[in-house]
Amino acid sequence: MAEVGFYHLTRTGPDAALPKLLGRTLAAGQRAAVMCGSDERVAALDTALWLCPDPDWLPHGTRSTGQAEMQPIWLATDDAAPNGARFLFLLDGAESGRIASFDRVFDLFDGQDEAAVVAARLRWTAAKQAGHALTYWQQTGRGWERKG
Repeated sequence: MAEVGFYHLTRTGPDAALPKLLGRTLAAGQRAAVMCGSDERVAALDTALWLCPDPDWLPHGTRSTGQAEMQPIWLATDDAAPNGARFLFLLDGAESGRIASFDRVFDLFDGQDEAAVVAARLRWTAAKQAGHALTYWQQTGRGWERKG
């Protein structure tokens, strides 16, 4: 079973929160797959990761750049990890049918969007029923705080 962390974004959007989480993933020697809700989102995130200042280097690729097996971070809309990632990041309410095949899953959701919060609660319930280890993190002025 996977460790599934729900990351409640209350202070920034995913474009600001995700780079630091991905930086920690790479620092831990892991690879990441990032599942987005649309091709437009993949393109926007691709640009945002190249331009982010902290960390200043997040090597990544997309279907348009290819060579998935060489990419430490893979951005896509499909439920796959062709780069061999053991960490999965879910954005935009994306859902994976392969959670159990990852060591860790990071489900980032917008706390300012009531529909996103309701959908995250449903994903929490499904992950709990599937037997995954769950954690809940909330963004605060001091960073991420683990709750309950």
